[in-house]
Amino acid sequence: MFIYNITTKVDPSVHEAWVAWMKQTHIPDVMHSDCFSDFQFVRLLELDDSDGPTYAVQYRAESIANYNRYLEIHANKLRNDSLVQWGNKVIGFRSLMQVVH
Repeated sequence: MFIYNITTKVDPSVHEAWVAWMKQTHIPDVMHSDCFSDFQFVRLLELDDSDGPTYAVQYRAESIANYNRYLEIHANKLRNDSLVQWGNKVIGFRSLMQVVH
């Protein structure tokens, strides 16, 4: 099992609209790629939120092939959609993790 994690710092001026967009548009679009079996959308706590809250979305991929398929086919369009919608009001970084049993 692999976890594709995107951690995002959100400007306070777009916070509520961004959360709604994530729930209603972006996360469903990622899940419709059929590359991930599940996701979790969380807010990071115990951080200084004075410059905006921080969130993470963790998508679970059953195989590295599914993750690679997402990158090859879907990632560029979905990343561009976010850039067009929010510009520099959201700043994120991505990481891939493997679940250790």
